[in-house]
Amino acid sequence: MTAVATRSRSVSAAVLIGALLCATAACDSGAAHPEPAGGSAPAAWKEPASYAYTLTSRTQVLAGTFRVEVRDGAVAEVLGLDEDSRRAAREVPGLVPTIGGLLERLEQARDDDAHTAEARYAPDGRPVRISLDWDENAIDDEALYVISAYDPTPRRPDVSS
Repeated sequence: MTAVATRSRSVSAAVLIGALLCATAACDSGAAHPEPAGGSAPAAWKEPASYAYTLTSRTQVLAGTFRVEVRDGAVAEVLGLDEDSRRAAREVPGLVPTIGGLLERLEQARDDDAHTAEARYAPDGRPVRISLDWDENAIDDEALYVISAYDPTPRRPDVSS
């Protein structure tokens, strides 16, 4: 009878350990770094050297809607499309990032184990929405970036003489 009781406890312990491992795996299934809707990873996207896009930003420091031109991998022009963005473009012009800069912020938030570090992607793999929140209990560290009107072939500056 003792052998049966010991065996029963061993099986129960194994089942409990298995359940705990499954629960732990479920808790760490990427909730902090969710994949885009549909459950598939985004397509690989390589940031081009030059492009244009519209950024709607809701952060403590950078708020408003901006039309951004990127040339040679750097922000070349920023046009504020509303009162908040015109003020930001005038007061802190270097604060508007490239899309690659936004992806770096996302990765940094993930590396820092931010409470929220989520992105939604277009079919070509570029982000269309990035949501960040480093500390769930802080009220001034959230950031939301919406990327729209992406144009991989922006107008070129006039170089005629």
